[in-house]
Amino acid sequence: MIAARAALTALLATTTLASQAATYTNPVLSGFHADPSVCRVGGDYYLATSSFEYFPGVPIYHSKDLVHWRQIGHALTRASQLNLAHTRSSQGIYAPTLRCHDGEFYMVTTNMEGGGAFYVHTRDPAGEWSEPVWLNDPSFAMDPSLFFDDDGKVYYTRHGGGEHGGVYQAEIDLKAGKLLEPPRLIWSGTGGVWPEGPHLYKRDGLYYLMISEGGTSYNHSLTMARSSSPFGPYTANPANPILTHRGHPELPLQATGHGDLVQTPEGKWWMSLLGIRPVDNRHHLGRETLLTPVAWNDQGWLTANGGKPLAVEMSADGLPPSSPWPAQPVRDDFSAPKLGLQWSQLRGPGDGLWSLSERAGYLRLKGSSITMNDVAQPAFVARRQEHMRMRAATQLEFLPAAATQSAGLVLRQNEKNYYELRVTGTPERRLELLIRTGGVTSLQASAALPPGPVTLQVESWPDHYAFSFGSGDAPLKLIGTAPTAPLSSESAGGFTGVFIGMFAEGAGKQQAMPAADFAWFDYIPLEK
Repeated sequence: MIAARAALTALLATTTLASQAATYTNPVLSGFHADPSVCRVGGDYYLATSSFEYFPGVPIYHSKDLVHWRQIGHALTRASQLNLAHTRSSQGIYAPTLRCHDGEFYMVTTNMEGGGAFYVHTRDPAGEWSEPVWLNDPSFAMDPSLFFDDDGKVYYTRHGGGEHGGVYQAEIDLKAGKLLEPPRLIWSGTGGVWPEGPHLYKRDGLYYLMISEGGTSYNHSLTMARSSSPFGPYTANPANPILTHRGHPELPLQATGHGDLVQTPEGKWWMSLLGIRPVDNRHHLGRETLLTPVAWNDQGWLTANGGKPLAVEMSADGLPPSSPWPAQPVRDDFSAPKLGLQWSQLRGPGDGLWSLSERAGYLRLKGSSITMNDVAQPAFVARRQEHMRMRAATQLEFLPAAATQSAGLVLRQNEKNYYELRVTGTPERRLELLIRTGGVTSLQASAALPPGPVTLQVESWPDHYAFSFGSGDAPLKLIGTAPTAPLSSESAGGFTGVFIGMFAEGAGKQQAMPAADFAWFDYIPLEK
């Protein structure tokens, strides 16, 4: 009996140790997950990221351990909440802030070309959020944040003034949905350009303001100041910046900044922040979500990762027990009544451009005259490319009725930079690999297609994509390759990352085109 009990105790101890991973891997959210904002409710963590021109807006993630995240919804799911009509790429919804207070979740952000600063709220972050509460902010606002003070007051803090601006703040009445005063300058930072992404915190009676400076690229940095009053005057940390990778091109993680703090129930402090993983000095997956431990030193200032640069492999000491979610299915067979949370569209819900019910078990795209070149809404359903090494494939049934019509697989960075593996042509169908970079479109390769469904596939490496196709049970054939570099932010511009998915386009102004029916879509991570 004693031996059996000892064996059980040893087994339980082994299980406990196994549940606490020794390390974690950055990024914790790979692919385009920029400007992360995090909050905690009990033992649950919630995180929001920016979404720019994509719809639905502001994805919401849930974690039990700050490392493994699962998407549970979006904050902006209705056209009445999110007007992105004619929004340019990398405009739209900029950095959100997610906060929870007295059981209510608040997400505050800015629609840069569609109305300015607003917030939405809910008691269930996985459910529907409120209609927007538009704020009476009289001037340019970006990166707004909310802080709930212990005296019941709430403060609205945001960037203002552009490249050489600063941090502005006002008291806000959330019940009335309005600012109680015009925002006023409280800190201009330490001299770096774009003093943005502000968050206000309180510790030991002092107010701490953390911001980013240097622009959201290779000169990105985090700086901090503190004051006895929420409106200052603020004294800068003499050890600023508290985190930056600028000047260290050898590091695998670059552009670190735009952080938000969270404290575990055990009292440990952690920061979610953005960073990039360049390949030959270019990044195409977008700005990703990183995690680092932080601590308060004897002088009452925040230190990040013990003053050392962030690494890909980091110690998990101080994290909650490891709690991974079940792996996501490789295949979406489009049998659900709604599109999965991983799917996004451009600039709106796409009413009339797609259907899951017109042909059961298929995603039907109904192309219009809007193309992937247009600052508008094409028939387009796609997801983030989240891994350097991945394989994505779909099976398409499509019979063009005019030479202008096409449908297939697309890798999109913006209107001027994308790759298409498309079915087109009449009366004889053909497959084309189309490359568009810098607004110039060229035909990379072409192949004849037999009748019937066609499988389209792309496999990715850090520096290139390989495109293949096939029919029936025959092995897939390589049709061509294309580099990742033209889809990077350094080449294409902007703040987002590559989206991979399905499209249809080419209808005449007065004539509809045949439907493009996609039987399934596979996304297979091959490594981080």
